[in-house]
Amino acid sequence: MSRFGFGKSVALSFDQALARIIAELHKEGFGVLTEIDVAVTMKKKLDHNIPPYRILGACNPVFAKRAITAEPGIGLLLPCNVVVRQDDAGTVLVEFLDPGMMGQMTDNAELARIGAEVREKLQKVMRAL
Repeated sequence: MSRFGFGKSVALSFDQALARIIAELHKEGFGVLTEIDVAVTMKKKLDHNIPPYRILGACNPVFAKRAITAEPGIGLLLPCNVVVRQDDAGTVLVEFLDPGMMGQMTDNAELARIGAEVREKLQKVMRAL
């Protein structure tokens, strides 16, 4: 999809996709630490309307511990962001920040391995949608 993420459109309503992604993340050991409702924020702060748009901060504590142990500053890239959004045409998309980027942003081989493992888990979540 892009250099920094991957995703797909889903044949679900926005609310269904949001509930489903949270459930599928949970199955793979991820919790949702943060949820930012971008549409509400844009309306409140700028009086600007956009279609539904949520950013979920997903974290798998086992992988987070390994990553922080390998590279303490990696917290700048945590948690893994997952976006659930609806475009102007009504299509619902689910997009994932590619954790494989960790290996590209450092020379730390352990981070590259962790990033690849987390990417596979998130791709499994995506395939389940």
